[in-house]
Amino acid sequence: MLSLFLLSSLVTVALAGTYSNPTCAPGRNTIVHLFEWKWSDIAQECERFLGPNGFCGVQISPPNENRLVSNRPWWERYQPVSYKLITRSGNEDQLRDMVNRCNKVNVRIYADAVINHMTGVGGSGTGTAGSHWDGDSLSYPGVPFSAWDFNSGSECHSSDMNIHDYNNAEEVRNCRLVSLADLKLSKNYVRDEIAGYMNHLINIGVAGFRVDAAKHMWPGDLRSLFGKLTNLNSGVFGSGVKPFIFQEVIDMGSEPISASEYIGIGRVTNFIFGAKLGQVFRNENKASYLHNWGEAWNMPNSNDVVVFIDNHDNQRGHGGGGGPITHFEPRPYKLATTFMLAHPYGFTRLMSSYNFDRSNTDQGPPHHGDTINDVTINGDQTCGNGWTCEHRWRQMYNMVAFRNVVMGQNLQHWWDNGNYQIAFGRGNKGFIVMNMDSHSLDQTLQTGLPAGTYCDVISGNYDGSSCSGNEIQVGNDGNAHFSIGNTSDNPMIAIHVGAKKGQAKRVTT
Repeated sequence: MLSLFLLSSLVTVALAGTYSNPTCAPGRNTIVHLFEWKWSDIAQECERFLGPNGFCGVQISPPNENRLVSNRPWWERYQPVSYKLITRSGNEDQLRDMVNRCNKVNVRIYADAVINHMTGVGGSGTGTAGSHWDGDSLSYPGVPFSAWDFNSGSECHSSDMNIHDYNNAEEVRNCRLVSLADLKLSKNYVRDEIAGYMNHLINIGVAGFRVDAAKHMWPGDLRSLFGKLTNLNSGVFGSGVKPFIFQEVIDMGSEPISASEYIGIGRVTNFIFGAKLGQVFRNENKASYLHNWGEAWNMPNSNDVVVFIDNHDNQRGHGGGGGPITHFEPRPYKLATTFMLAHPYGFTRLMSSYNFDRSNTDQGPPHHGDTINDVTINGDQTCGNGWTCEHRWRQMYNMVAFRNVVMGQNLQHWWDNGNYQIAFGRGNKGFIVMNMDSHSLDQTLQTGLPAGTYCDVISGNYDGSSCSGNEIQVGNDGNAHFSIGNTSDNPMIAIHVGAKKGQAKRVTT
């Protein structure tokens, strides 16, 4: 007979794999967070850009009813009022249409699930679907939740019910995060209501969830909650497929709560990743140190994490993780993102932002009145109307394709100059060279690639017959010569077999 310990271990191992599969369509490996986009605009973007360019999916803003806050800051989306699917991004019919249209072009949808809390305590009002809420009495009839469904003084022992000591794991998980009404996830009724909401989204066709503030919930409660989730829509994903779950756990190594506690449930968001790359690509740490990038840097296993350069929180100075590189620093941001997409570690997520005044980090999305602005597309394929759209920068979407081509290939042929010039290959599929040094790079390097003429996908595109940017000649011995100046806005070169002249352009289905 199996011991209880062994049986528990086997269950944990099985569950770890259950919710860790991103459920991408074959050949796709990167998602993008279209932060605060309307559902109708996301549907169009799936069809006109994300699908054709090989993106796996989209992380969307929380789709459930939220508190209405004056001046409409971005964070109102993170104060739930009910689980009705009406927000300023659109209603349930528009959400369904978006999910269906994106799935048809093999772009998956991942919903941001805010399940740790409801609105801030104190005050009252109505939400985006018209539901009443009362933070004084902890009344949310749109669910319904009452005061019995929230952690109280029996669970939280701080003087004012708020979190003050992040070295106290019990306080972090049982007390209120910045005065937000903290749901009692130990209660089965609460789990059932949340699971009902998530299962409704699964039925609509979403592929998974980014779980907000997972660090503030007990791992055991989350494990029980996710055990109530149904399989994904079989018409899209096939039978017996569980949703992909990636949990926001800010773990910089200095607090008692660690990401490792949540890995047995699903993947975790790796905040160390972007912070450390930020130091390198701001020239605060040598790029040559990246030769053993990954687990050797005290980060979790590659298959347990979602990695990113910045996110909607920390690009505004919120949410931990230090001061990341963002789109406000385009040169190092493009370098860091290029490295992320070229390197095999982790499941990659891009950030797609809107313009905001850095002196007003609460600023909501571009809007007129209570309506979010349409995302308009300029003649050069960038975005207008207040939207940044980093994912439409050529260096970003071409490296998404690079990652698709090289996926499954080991890192090899590492080269560095001991300082800020590096290069490496991915099997016999791709090769990248980067120069962040104070002088030019001029090297002949072993690429591991078949002989031929390759398009540099950083400086231009490959249209199936010609390169709009620079060309790199790889010899019969696999060697190629690379020259990169140190003053360019794009001091890197990336080549791969999907952009080799004389063969059909690789198209992701």
